[in-house]
Amino acid sequence: MILYYFPGACSLADHMALIEAGLDYTLISITPEKKTEDHRDFLSINPKGYIPALELDDGEILTENMVILQYIAAISGKLLPQTNILKWRTLEALAFMSSEVHGSYAPFFRNFPETEKERAREKLAKAFSLLDHQLGDKNYLISEQLTIADFYLFWILMASSRTGLELSQGLQRYYSRMKRLPSVARALHEEGLS
Repeated sequence: MILYYFPGACSLADHMALIEAGLDYTLISITPEKKTEDHRDFLSINPKGYIPALELDDGEILTENMVILQYIAAISGKLLPQTNILKWRTLEALAFMSSEVHGSYAPFFRNFPETEKERAREKLAKAFSLLDHQLGDKNYLISEQLTIADFYLFWILMASSRTGLELSQGLQRYYSRMKRLPSVARALHEEGLS
């Protein structure tokens, strides 16, 4: 498999999950000009033009973080509980982070007016409060078992530094604990972020 990524972007969640799941992968970075590091047109690979994109061994391309994370869990048999409500809680958390949090980061990654950034900060503060409550005293977001939702949450928290919002102590502890996981440390190193 090939993971098309940009260092430190949301594709980091997929990168960490691939490592944790023990799957073989190749990384190919994408430039802001939509070129691959080997000078191909990324739009010919993913016409949507954004990362992540995962090229399967048969040449099929998957896009969207939620889908790629679920695919990694499905083919590895890891990182997604299958036996009870925890599976659905994991998918619920992925959807929430994708729609309510990730989408709210747009003003901080582009040149938006301060009024838009302030509206986004209000929405993010509420979302972070909900995630902090869901985390509670657990080691991981859904249960005491690491899931694909944890890798997405790690990236969400890493990217939060652009917003100017302060994370709760619980989310800060969680972020620090996740950063020490071998799969997270390796992905950060491979992307030149450590």
